[in-house]
Amino acid sequence: MDIIIYLIIGIVALAIGIVCTLIIQKQIATSKAKVIIDEATSEAENIKKTKILEAREEELKIKAEAEKQANSRLAKIQQSEARIKQRELQLNQQQSENQRQRNDIEATKANLEAQFNIVENKQAELDKLKHAAQEELEHISGLSSDEAKEKLIESLKDEAKTAAASYINDIMDEAKMTANKEAKRIVVQSIQRVATETAIENSVTVFHIDSDEIKGRIIGREGRNIRALEAATGIEIIVDDTPEAIVLSGFDPVRRETARLALHQLVADGRIHPARIEEVVAKVRKQLEEEIIETGKRTAIDLGIHGLHPDLIRLVGKMKYRSSYGQNLLQHARETANLCAIMASELGLNPKKARRAGLLHDIGKVPDEDPELPHAILGMKLAEKFKEKPEICNAIGAHHDEIEQTSLLAPIVQVCDAISGARPGARREIVEAYIKRLNDLEQLALSYPGVIKTYAIQAGRELRVIVGADKIDDIETEKLSAEIAKRIQDEMTYPGQVKITVIRETRSVSFAK
Repeated sequence: MDIIIYLIIGIVALAIGIVCTLIIQKQIATSKAKVIIDEATSEAENIKKTKILEAREEELKIKAEAEKQANSRLAKIQQSEARIKQRELQLNQQQSENQRQRNDIEATKANLEAQFNIVENKQAELDKLKHAAQEELEHISGLSSDEAKEKLIESLKDEAKTAAASYINDIMDEAKMTANKEAKRIVVQSIQRVATETAIENSVTVFHIDSDEIKGRIIGREGRNIRALEAATGIEIIVDDTPEAIVLSGFDPVRRETARLALHQLVADGRIHPARIEEVVAKVRKQLEEEIIETGKRTAIDLGIHGLHPDLIRLVGKMKYRSSYGQNLLQHARETANLCAIMASELGLNPKKARRAGLLHDIGKVPDEDPELPHAILGMKLAEKFKEKPEICNAIGAHHDEIEQTSLLAPIVQVCDAISGARPGARREIVEAYIKRLNDLEQLALSYPGVIKTYAIQAGRELRVIVGADKIDDIETEKLSAEIAKRIQDEMTYPGQVKITVIRETRSVSFAK
């Protein structure tokens, strides 16, 4: 029993100790919480004071900035008011001046009206005196005023006609003397300021090779390579005993250049056979076309001519491979263009237009097609087609008097064309006639149906005619050869004899893919 009591007492004491401990811990926590609250309150007060100070500083800044802007605006307003007041003062002064001038004008007007009334009165008196004098004169002379006027006018007309005729004769005599002298000066000066070249008659090209062994490869087995090359280019290839040289003969410079470049590529490549020859010739023709365009562009740039149509540039480039009476056509066109520019400058005209017309005046000689038109008219139509200006088109078409000249550029181009062509050594009729005869020879054979290509070779002593195998058979080739020979005999004039060779071959081409 005592144990239980002691146990109860112990438990009670323990509970009392626990309660006391909890009370003490509560007091400690309460004191800590109070300290934390006090610290937080103090810190909040500090933050509040800081923020209040910052807000006041910001308020002061904003207030200062607002005052500054207000002062600036006030200053501007004051300046504007000052300007307005000054302007108002000026307007008032101007208004006063205008009023004064208006008063002066009114006074002047009144004065003029008074004077005008006086003049009118005097004019009326003069009219009366004039009428009385006129009646007196008519009475004395026996003529009315209208009859007197007519006689006076007739007399003055006769005197004026006599004086004008004399004056016109003097002016024309002086103009003729001055014009002849001035024209000679301009022409001589233009010729002196342009460098010229002498024409060279040339219908052959020499192709140089490294050794004579290459000649055999060019000829090929039984001559098949050289025949293929001649058929592809239309040029006669002469392989003789001349060391390290092969002669390419033909009247067309484009064909000769095609043959020369093709031979150069074939010899450099080493593969020479008919199929390769045709491939290289086709490739060279394309390269030559690109070179023609490049030549036209360089010529236009050298002469300072801009805005030419691409087709006109190509025609200008083709002039490099054409000749007129032995004179290179491109050189002739450049020379004419420079002469035109110089002469136009001397006469006070536009040298750029004159140079353009001089360059294009012979484009009718190098068309892609060959219509039956004079080259001047054809050149004019080409220029009109490619949107050249009317005065340039007229200058091209009128430089051989086929059409009427309508601008001052036309006679300048005509004169400069004659200067370029008529100087010593510029042209030779023989080459031009020779080339024309060979062209006519080819065109004659090309007019027959079934003919694909024609080549005049050996200086016109042989005409090779290539026909389509699907259009003409073997018997018809013989008839065609005889018909062409007979027509040449009847229509053309030529030295010696002309051999007509008609070639008909069949080809079959396939591709393995």
